[in-house]
Amino acid sequence: MIIGKDIIEQHNKNEVENFNSDFAYLSDKLTKSGSDVAEIVNKIADFQVAIPSWALGAGGTRFGRFSYGGEPAVLEQKLDDVGLLHALTHSAGAVSLHIPWDIPSDVSALKESAASHGLIFDAMNSNTFQDQPDAKHSYKFGSLNSVNEDSRAYAVEHNKEVIRIGKELDSKSLTVWLADGASFPGQLNFQTALSNTEKSLKEIYAGMPEDWKLFIEYKPYEPNFYSTTIQDWGTSFMLANACGERAFTLVDLGHHLPNTNIEQIVATLMYKGKLGGFHFNDSKYGDDDLTVGSIKPYALFLIFNELVYGMENNKNNPYPAWMIDASHNIKDPLEDLLQSLEAILIAYAQALLVDQKALKEAQLNNDVVAAQDILQNAYRTDVRPLLKAARLQTGAALDPIAAYRSLKVRETLISERGWAKATGL
Repeated sequence: MIIGKDIIEQHNKNEVENFNSDFAYLSDKLTKSGSDVAEIVNKIADFQVAIPSWALGAGGTRFGRFSYGGEPAVLEQKLDDVGLLHALTHSAGAVSLHIPWDIPSDVSALKESAASHGLIFDAMNSNTFQDQPDAKHSYKFGSLNSVNEDSRAYAVEHNKEVIRIGKELDSKSLTVWLADGASFPGQLNFQTALSNTEKSLKEIYAGMPEDWKLFIEYKPYEPNFYSTTIQDWGTSFMLANACGERAFTLVDLGHHLPNTNIEQIVATLMYKGKLGGFHFNDSKYGDDDLTVGSIKPYALFLIFNELVYGMENNKNNPYPAWMIDASHNIKDPLEDLLQSLEAILIAYAQALLVDQKALKEAQLNNDVVAAQDILQNAYRTDVRPLLKAARLQTGAALDPIAAYRSLKVRETLISERGWAKATGL
């Protein structure tokens, strides 16, 4: 299914009158307060978030998975779905592949398909957290940290193969997430596990092209529950420093213990020039992988406030690679991704409204009340007209979910693909 510009323009005709009045009101208000509305709209229009190939089908838990119908059965269909999201929003201009779930059968054809949708290939993702049917060695007791030299070498070679595939697709980065750890005390020696992991990551890093980045993800628990070898941002940061200047920490919103101050982690990493990537989702209890902004929208805003500040003031930090990393079990996956994109852009736009000069002055004067008001005034601003202005500027739908539903996208996908479950989940 392809959504052409003419179809979107027709949909926008029904929305534009309300948009014009809402935008005029907000624009006048923001201009009077000193904001450069045109610049903010341009920044929103330029903001792109990668869609992971595994997020396009119904997700699930170890208890079950409920197909939504019309799921992509092959990699090419996954690109088509990302293309639909990008056509509706013009904010989903990249796709992130997971190997071996998404090994291309025809690289040239896949690149041509991506280009037709206006997509690029973002970070490649390796998989050493599960054994494949033809696996020569097992990751049951670890991969990059394993005491088994053959398993470690096998995991390293897999990552190098992911890099080779990524080079063909013009990707420029590799994300490594490890499930390595222990479920019981005494199962492994912490120092040996960390040493093996560092050696393995250095070998992978040495096998990357000179223009590639390595993103090292962390997680405090799951699937191992007593310890995880790369359990927090500090361990990831230490390993990135050990690898080299093109290795960075990757922050996943769900990979923190309850009540962790994620915005402070973001600020620290950007100050040190080591925040490489950012995975968006939301959670109530742990790594819930819920729709972005569905549980803690204010926390998301506070994180974006640090991201915006860092992008402006920490020039030693590369521009972060943005990606949604969520799992959808009871929602239409594409609608869920549209909601996540909306929440990300709302938080970004709100952070752009923060008067950083006034906030700095309040901080220097220890004026805690003023500092809180400055942040909350930005957060409480309904910035949705700014998002719509950016979409109108780029030719996207003013209301992506309304357009998605009125065009009966899911019904069309079901009629085209049937009820087969998505691959790679």
